[in-house]
Parts: sequence; structure tokens; C-alpha cells
Amino acid sequence: MSIFSRTRDIIAANVIDLLERSDDPAKTIRVMILEMEETLVEVRASAARSIADQKEKRRQVAQLGELQANWTERAELALSKGREDLARAALVEKEKLTDLAGELIAEVAEIDAALRVSEADIAKLQAKLREARARQNAIQTRMESAHNRMRMREMYAGGKVEDAFANFDLLERQADYAEGQAEALLLAAPAKTLEEEIAELKVAERVEAELAAMKARKEAA
Repeated sequence: MSIFSRTRDIIAANVIDLLERSDDPAKTIRVMILEMEETLVEVRASAARSIADQKEKRRQVAQLGELQANWTERAELALSKGREDLARAALVEKEKLTDLAGELIAEVAEIDAALRVSEADIAKLQAKLREARARQNAIQTRMESAHNRMRMREMYAGGKVEDAFANFDLLERQADYAEGQAEALLLAAPAKTLEEEIAELKVAERVEAELAAMKARKEAA
């Protein structure tokens, strides 16, 4: 298949129909975009070659024009010298160049027409490629959003969240039990005996006496 036939097929292709007939729409879109990109590169390369060929032929036409002018000058010179035979021969050469130049000019016109068609095809192909990329991005965004919503719903409605909150309840019960044990130890602490209380009073009495002595020495000094 020529590049121009493939370009026409891509431009005329119905994207929706292609996706509906595909078993893997996402893969079909990727393949289609890749083919569009490759075809666009090939069409541009072909157009570049045509432009270069057209420029070369125009240079040849200009060169032929100069040669035609030279043969005209030679014919006039020969005629001025009375050599009509040479003048006629020079004009024959000029006419050969004129025919060749006409062929080149026709080829340049054909290339120009082909380039206009290629330019239109490139514009249509670029538009189709932009549309395909935009749809691909939109579909990808929708799919990601749908997956995220599914994950959120599974998280809220699934058993994992319930299990997690059940573990919270278990930990709270364990904390309550630990706090209860600590409070129970405080409640179970034995009361001070009479002897212990009297001993504490004696210690406090000695401390007060020593503190008073220290104050007295300080004042005396």
C-alpha cells in the first residue's frame, strides 16, 4: 500500500467503528495513534523530497532559459554574418531547449499540485491525530477516576474497614483493662501502721530541729 493510499484510509477511517469492533479498545487506540504518527512522518518526508525536486527542476528551467538566450544571440550573430544556415541550426538547438524547458515546467506544475494535496492531507491527518489523542486522554482520565471511585467504595463498604475498627475496639478494651489494673493496685495499697506514723513524726521533728539550729548559727555569724 502506498503512503498516499494509507493516508486516505486513515483520514476516512471511522474511529468509533474501529473501537466497537475491537476486543481491546485501548490497544486499538494506541496502535491507531502510532500508525497516524508514523504516516504523518512519512508524508512530511515525501513532501520534503518533492519540494527539493521542485526546486532543482526550477533551477534547471532557469539554466535552460540562459542557454536559450545564448543560442538566440548566436543565431543573430550568424545571420548578421550572412550565415543563414548557422543561424537556422542555432535556432533548432534553441527549440530543443525550449521543449525540454516546457517539460520541466509541466513537471514543476505537477509537483506543485501534488504538494497542495499533501498539505491538505497533512492538515487533516494532524486534526485526526489531535482528536485521537484528546479522546485517548479523556478516556484514560475517566478510567482512572472510575478506578479511584471503586477503590474508595471498596474501602468504605468492604470488610477491611470493619476489621480495622474492630481492632480499634479491641485495643480500647485492652487499654481499659490496663488502666483498671493500675487503679486496682492503688486501691489495694496497705494503710500505714501506728508505728510507721509515729516514726514519721519523729523524723520530721529531727529535721525541724536541725533546720532551726542551722538558722541560729547563720544569724549568729
